[in-house]
Amino acid sequence: MNGPQAALAPLDDADRKLVDGVLARQLRPLAKTITLIESQRAEHKVRAQAVLEALLPHTGGAMRVGISGVPGVGKSTFIEALGLYLIEQGLRVAVLAVDPSSSLTGGSILGDKTRMELLSQRTEAYIRPSPSAGSLGGVAEKTRETLLVCEAAGFDVIIVETVGVGQSETAVANMTDIFCLLQLPNAGDDLQGIKKGIMELADLVVVNKADIDLAATTRAQAQLKTALHMLRPASPNWSPPVLTLSALKKEGVAEFWRTVCDYRATMEKSGEFEARRRHQAQAWMWDLIDAELRSRFRRHPQVRAALGGLTAAVERGETTPSAAAQRLLQHLN
Repeated sequence: MNGPQAALAPLDDADRKLVDGVLARQLRPLAKTITLIESQRAEHKVRAQAVLEALLPHTGGAMRVGISGVPGVGKSTFIEALGLYLIEQGLRVAVLAVDPSSSLTGGSILGDKTRMELLSQRTEAYIRPSPSAGSLGGVAEKTRETLLVCEAAGFDVIIVETVGVGQSETAVANMTDIFCLLQLPNAGDDLQGIKKGIMELADLVVVNKADIDLAATTRAQAQLKTALHMLRPASPNWSPPVLTLSALKKEGVAEFWRTVCDYRATMEKSGEFEARRRHQAQAWMWDLIDAELRSRFRRHPQVRAALGGLTAAVERGETTPSAAAQRLLQHLN
């Protein structure tokens, strides 16, 4: 056992039961493990890390699918239709759905199980709604860890649905194997999509609600294809296609999944599939380092003592933000 692993706390009987339960594909231990991982208590973080390390050898087998799009595009309806289709193909599906939290109260609705009523009733599916809790990127802080736990529980496909605002597209693209962007038939011109930078991240673009207005859907598909053609694809081996479907009528879902499978086969053949996962793991490590350094900085006694005065001085224009930052950082020397 190497040094970092040896430093982890050993599993007690309760945590060993969690690990065994997850590996046995039991939903109650799975839910309890995710709750432990999401806890902000220091002792729970130590336990969660030990549990994750025990589960890590059993992860990596699922197809990780990211779904994003503006509110109202029909993400939940689409995910339910896709999930039910995958179950019909003999696959087990986990949905990590993140609800936006209130910036005032910190609360969230967590209504995804209501919106995916049929899927939530299937034993082959597991839906975990989590509040974003102010986390940047439109995904919950522990979404990556939750994804690994679901993989250890034997789910074949893990769908990550984001709130679809701000940096959510970048966040979900950095933790999934394929990033799918849902658009509406009247979403706007292709230049607007390029300005937002969203199209550069998409491995697959889907125009949902195609049944509402066929003419508008055709125009949107053509515009999106033009936009993608103007951009340099992320992979030289894959040009992101633009599909149309109606999640409500479950039309086009099979074609969507065939395209996802084609994407995976292409990326695996070129070696890009595993390379993407390795890059994501490294980026995840640095994200955690940055977050922990920021937390330790704020907890530093001298920083806490000086922070209020320097913040007020910056607000009054008595010192520059850069000078205040340097003075605070000097306390770390």
